[in-house]
Amino acid sequence: MKLATRTLAGAALFALALTGCNKSGADANGQVSNAPLKQIAAPQGSDWTQTVVETAEGGYRMGNPNAPVKLVEYASVTCPHCREFEEEGGPVLRDKYVKSGQVSWEFRPILLFASDPGATALLYCQGAMPFFRLKEELYADQQNWAVKLQGLSEAQQQQLNALPPQQRAAELVKVAGLDQFFQQRGMPAAKIQSCLADPANFKKIADTTERSTKEGVTGTPTFFINGQIQKDVAGWKPLEPSLRAAVG
Repeated sequence: MKLATRTLAGAALFALALTGCNKSGADANGQVSNAPLKQIAAPQGSDWTQTVVETAEGGYRMGNPNAPVKLVEYASVTCPHCREFEEEGGPVLRDKYVKSGQVSWEFRPILLFASDPGATALLYCQGAMPFFRLKEELYADQQNWAVKLQGLSEAQQQQLNALPPQQRAAELVKVAGLDQFFQQRGMPAAKIQSCLADPANFKKIADTTERSTKEGVTGTPTFFINGQIQKDVAGWKPLEPSLRAAVG
């Protein structure tokens, strides 16, 4: 089943250990150089982690737009292995690699679970600057909001699946408590409602998902370094040696 067409349909799809959210790479055997990274100066008064823009490919990129090493991550905000990468690798990637100016990090959200459309749309609607912080907090709280979806009865799931996709996404946001999550982070209820009512926000996510399938993505997270897919790499330990080698 193509990633672009995956939605929540049945009890099994509420589980958080599914085909499509794969942790397929073994820990890397390669060594990571301890040599300090050469620093590329950021604009005066800031650092590269404060430079965040939306990309034409439907993602958000943090870092030096002219960084010699460009990392792209395709991930689902509901995927537990994506959360593990965020927890283990996100701080090092941000504070060591992106901050140096040598690496830019682009995150492209894609659809795997029915909770992805609503949650991702709300991330999009907050704009570029808070994107990476909110994504990190969403992953950190994933086990709390996702368990509410896992607790739905079969009858409730059937009722949700009978709704039009966009309405189902909005209802799942409420079930998971993600409306409260975003309100607590400064997003007014009216903005949440207008965001979830705008078909353009969902089309953007679907388009990015379709792009991922064309680029060979079969599970999440999937990484590209300077346009080259990193096969059998789905975690920070196997990714960092290749990233550090690319920096040189």
